[in-house]
Amino acid sequence: MTFDLTPTQLLAGAGALLVLLYVWRAGARRAKAAAEAARSGARLLSLTGRVLFTAGLIVAVQWLVITHPAGNKWVLLAALGLPALFASYTLTRALTVTTMDAPRKRGGRR
Repeated sequence: MTFDLTPTQLLAGAGALLVLLYVWRAGARRAKAAAEAARSGARLLSLTGRVLFTAGLIVAVQWLVITHPAGNKWVLLAALGLPALFASYTLTRALTVTTMDAPRKRGGRR
């Protein structure tokens, strides 16, 4: 069995294969980007849930300490002060701008 193909037919076939490859790769990139966006949204939702749960837990403990005073001011100070320390540390870390200077290459350019 022999195939008699003209050069034009061979070029058309190669072009069609290239177009199919391009379409396949573009679809794969689009799917990868969509999956990454979905993961990012899930991470944000998970983080939001954890933050809200932790905040609710802190508020509940503080509410119990304030409404049922044990007569000990150190307990009240600990219940109000420790979460404030953690929050201030987290905010300070989040709002502090840090830079990482790359070492210079030869020639004085970056």
